[in-house]
Amino acid sequence: YTGNGVTHDTTLGSEGFRLAAEHGYAPAQSDLGWMYANGEGVTQDYAEALKWFRRAAEQGNPKGLSNLAAMYANGEGVTQDYTKALEWFRRAAEQNFANAQYNLGSMYYNGNGVPQNCSEAFKWYRRAAEQGNIHAQYNLGSMYYNGEGVTQDLVKAAEWYRQSAEQGFAQAQYNLAAMYGKGEGVPQDYIVAHTFLDLAAAKGHKDAEETRDKLAEKMTADQIAEAQRRARAWKPKKWEELKGQLGRTR
Repeated sequence: YTGNGVTHDTTLGSEGFRLAAEHGYAPAQSDLGWMYANGEGVTQDYAEALKWFRRAAEQGNPKGLSNLAAMYANGEGVTQDYTKALEWFRRAAEQNFANAQYNLGSMYYNGNGVPQNCSEAFKWYRRAAEQGNIHAQYNLGSMYYNGEGVTQDLVKAAEWYRQSAEQGFAQAQYNLAAMYGKGEGVPQDYIVAHTFLDLAAAKGHKDAEETRDKLAEKMTADQIAEAQRRARAWKPKKWEELKGQLGRTR
């Protein structure tokens, strides 16, 4: 389970965050907690992180709520407690905080602190995915692909894998490539498949290089060259560029 990062400002170090946090400013309390949790600008100290996340959470700060939940879920600075993690993630998720929605979905999917419920997991993954969370988008794609918590729909699976893949998530790139290679939910296209396998391999995906090389055996030299050209030219997109493209296929 993941927490959320702090937006860095070189004019405001740990002491600046501490001053604001001690005066009760909830966003600074959450950011200071993040610094302690990750050892950024201070010595890593889970107990201190927990303290500051809790103070932010008690004021209803969504990042503080989500980060406190992650500490309970992971057993960092506190005894692992999925029930408390679920409670804190839910409070943040209900404020439309995407990272908490993704984590809450994962708790329902895995049955941590709550009976496993794929339909509920799908609901929360979708809310996070619609805000651009790449992990939620990937999981949503997988749920559509496998028919978990929703009717199987390979077209929608490809759409959601694409949203995540275009933002640079290697596993989504790999899965989308597989769908293009087989023509599942999208027209079969070896060039597009090879391109996404190139991208996933460049990010260190353990199976992408071997899968790409096997696919290349079915392709002409010109097709491979075009796929490599596209991979070199590719740049990750921001969610703002992608969210109007749902339903499109390339």
